[in-house]
Amino acid sequence: MRSRWKRVRYQLEWIGLSLAAKLVPLLSRKSCFHLAQILGALASIIDRHGYKVALENLKVALGDQLSEPQRRKIARESFQHFARTMVDLLWSPRLTRQNLSRYVEFQNFEETSRGTGPERSAIVACCHYSNFEWLSLACGLLDFKNAILAQEFKNSLLNPIFTRIREQSGHEIIPRERGLVRLYKVLRRKGRIALLVDLTVRPRQGGVAIDCLGLKKSVPSAHAWLHERTGAPIIPAHCESLPDGRYRVIFHPKIENTAGMTHQQIAQACWDSFEPYVRRNPAPWLWMYKHWRYQPANSTRPYPFYAHVSRRFEEILPRDQGNSVEGTSRAESASFE
Repeated sequence: MRSRWKRVRYQLEWIGLSLAAKLVPLLSRKSCFHLAQILGALASIIDRHGYKVALENLKVALGDQLSEPQRRKIARESFQHFARTMVDLLWSPRLTRQNLSRYVEFQNFEETSRGTGPERSAIVACCHYSNFEWLSLACGLLDFKNAILAQEFKNSLLNPIFTRIREQSGHEIIPRERGLVRLYKVLRRKGRIALLVDLTVRPRQGGVAIDCLGLKKSVPSAHAWLHERTGAPIIPAHCESLPDGRYRVIFHPKIENTAGMTHQQIAQACWDSFEPYVRRNPAPWLWMYKHWRYQPANSTRPYPFYAHVSRRFEEILPRDQGNSVEGTSRAESASFE
């Protein structure tokens, strides 16, 4: 009975997304903004667990810097930023190279070409901040095309719709299954790739422990490993919203002088590039996501209610001095040779 209801629910989700993909591009930009504000506010009410996670994350990460009303406001706005990202993704078939400047401006875009000509590889490291989907699409429209690692949905019916929209500006979407192998091959062909590097991953899946807003977080080391293997430069980038409804895509300085750096140190350098923006304007970050699933056994700081002590996490804390490709299966590692 449960599996039958799941099939029905998945079909309804597909119908709803298909309709939205056809109808949202008919809306004006102002209508998209107001629709996202409404949907995000409703989601913060309906998704009580996600809202609770967001409040807890804000409390443990930013502590006494925020009052309870401020945390509630930022949590609601975080839902609204994510809703806006999804609505804008559905609207994005109307984006073209000719009209892009009306909606998106770029800062430090020359960073992508400094030392990386059209035939040079690069690793773009992104985070879940503001409209990360338009960051990708805008780069593609400026011929800075990438192979992008994307998490597939539990409802597989949705994947073709999102893949079609995300690939419209020339990108190639790569599923996570054996994705690291394919990313490596793209870099070896002097192509470019993009990854979200603020995900929480299991320590046994290639996680390295970094300091994230004063708390330990297990994040991917794939970008560090690929950089080590191919020499492709790592360029952090994020997107931020502007008061007039537009966006600004910011490219950070390349992560340089990595000789002798561990995977953990490279991952830390990437996050350190983003953290000042999150602290200055926290609402666009994805606060309803479980960023701190693991906590050190001897931590003196409080962690969120969903965090737990993990033996594997304890093992990677002192191993920050060494490189590890633990999350890459041995079969995958061997296939690179």
